[in-house]
Amino acid sequence: MMTTAPGFTLVRDFDATPEELWSAWTDPDEIADWLHPRGVSTPRDSVVFDTRVGGRYAYTMVNDESGDRYPTGGTYLELQPFERLVFTWGVPDASDAPVATVTFEPNGDRTRMTFDLRGVDGTPGDNSFYDGWDSAFDVLADHVTA
Repeated sequence: MMTTAPGFTLVRDFDATPEELWSAWTDPDEIADWLHPRGVSTPRDSVVFDTRVGGRYAYTMVNDESGDRYPTGGTYLELQPFERLVFTWGVPDASDAPVATVTFEPNGDRTRMTFDLRGVDGTPGDNSFYDGWDSAFDVLADHVTA
């Protein structure tokens, strides 16, 4: 695992509790609704999550226009309910998978979510990792306020 490699961090405040955000990250039905950037879908039948340390997860994003498919997966490394998730992310079974850390912190009547991805470069406007996750968090904001 590449934990010291370059990466990026995104911080968002959501109109949701830490418990609601935790559920959005761990419930397969919710994951299918939001875990993709705009213009992409995640079919529910592609979502398999074993949410425990050492558990594996997989889902496939599908480009709404082209139909291109993007299998994604990883392994959970740490779970502290309602506070912190750490998991590998990317191409399923990659030995050098990037590592994502997601934390949830109450912030008044909102929750601050910090997403840190190490192992890939990302900058605003890259039309790749950074922009994809940033867009997915727009979809997550819509999901938790629906």
